[in-house]
Amino acid sequence: MRAWNLRKCYYTAVFMILYVFYHPADSGAVSLTSENIDMTLASNELVFLNFYAEWCRFSNLLAPIFNEAADKVREAFPDAGKVVLGKVDCDKETAIASRFHITKYPTLKIVRNGQLSKREYRGQRSADAFLEFVKKQLEDPIKEFHSLKDLETLDSKKRIIIGYFDRRDQPEYDTFRKVASNLKDECQFHVGFGEAAQAMHPPGHPIIVFRPDVALTHENDETYTGSLKNFDELKIWIQEKCVPLVREITFENAEELTEEGLPFLILFHHPDDTNSIKDYKAIIEQQLMDEKQNVNFLTADGKRFAHPLHHLGKSEEDLPIIAIDSFRHMYLFPNFKDMYQPGKLKQFLQDLYNGKLHREFHYGPDPVTNEIQVDVNSNTSPPESTFKKLGPSKNRYTLLTKDEL
Repeated sequence: MRAWNLRKCYYTAVFMILYVFYHPADSGAVSLTSENIDMTLASNELVFLNFYAEWCRFSNLLAPIFNEAADKVREAFPDAGKVVLGKVDCDKETAIASRFHITKYPTLKIVRNGQLSKREYRGQRSADAFLEFVKKQLEDPIKEFHSLKDLETLDSKKRIIIGYFDRRDQPEYDTFRKVASNLKDECQFHVGFGEAAQAMHPPGHPIIVFRPDVALTHENDETYTGSLKNFDELKIWIQEKCVPLVREITFENAEELTEEGLPFLILFHHPDDTNSIKDYKAIIEQQLMDEKQNVNFLTADGKRFAHPLHHLGKSEEDLPIIAIDSFRHMYLFPNFKDMYQPGKLKQFLQDLYNGKLHREFHYGPDPVTNEIQVDVNSNTSPPESTFKKLGPSKNRYTLLTKDEL
C-alpha cells in the first residue's frame, strides 16, 4: 500500500509539473478573438490569418497543417513582434468575420504592419509551403544601390520607387521600409545611402521618387512632397503610382480580381500587339477615370485566353477585341476601331449599367421609342461569363452567401 501511495504521489507530482509548464497556446496557431486581435495586428510586422469554421470540411483539413506551420514559423522567427500565425473561429467571432469580409472557408489573409493586404494567400497548403511564404514575406523588400549607374539597368516589369537617404537608421527610412513591405507586390523599391545618394538630395533631407519609365533619366522622376514620417500618407502616394489603372489579367491573379466584385472591361490582344494596349490605356486615362470605382480595366493575352474568345464567337484572327464580363454574361464591343471615337467606350459601360446590353442580347436592338417592344422570335442567349469560373473553387472552399455571416 505504501509503495502504491508513493507511486501515486510521484505521478501526481509529474502531472502537476506538466500542468504548470505546458501551455497549449505556445504551440500551433494563436486563437484570435475580438479581445486580442487588434493588439496582435498592431504589434507584429506580419500576421498570417486563417479564417475557419469548425463545421467546414476544408477548414478541418487545413487546421493541423496550419498549426504545424505555426510551430515551424515560431522556431524560424522567435523574436517577438516579427510574425504570428493566427486563427479565427468565424462562428464564434462573427464581428471579425464581417470586418474582414469573409465569404468562404477557409480564407487565408495577410496583415502587414497593421494593414490588410489586398491579396489573399492562394499557394500550396502545406506546412513547408506556409513557412517559405512567410520567409519570402519577411525578406527585405528594398534593393540597395551603390552607384547611380546601378539605376540605369533596372528591371522594367514593375514600376519603380527610389529612396535617397543619408543613412539606414533615419526614421524616414523606417517609414519607407514599412511601406515597401506592404507594397512590394506592386512596385520594385530601391535605396541608396550616403555617397551613393548624396548627388540626388541635400544632406539631411532624404527624398523619395517615382520613376515612371525605367528608360527615362532621373530628370523625369516624380518627387514625393508629403511627410516622410507619415506612413499612411506615403503609402497612399506610392500606391497611386504603383497600382496601374489598367491591369493585365492572368490565370494567376484572376481569382483575386474576380473577388473584387467589379465587372471586367477587357482588351483581348495578340501577345505581340503593344500598340492596341497603349491606345486602350490612353483612352481609359483620358475618358474613363471616373469609372475606376465601378469597373476593372484589364488586358488579356488573347492566345492564353482563347476560351473566352470562343464563347464570344471569336478567334485569334479577330484580335484585338474588347468585351465586358459582368460575371453573368459576356458582351462584345461591336467594333474595336470605335474605341477611338470619343464617348463610345463610356457609352458601352453605361449600356451595361442601365441593362441595355442584357436586353439587346435577349430581345434584339432597343426600339427608337421609349417602349420596349419584345419580339419573342428574336430571343437570343448571351454568352455566359467565363471569368467567373476562375473565381474561388468549390473544391477548395466552402463558399458562403452574404447572408450566412
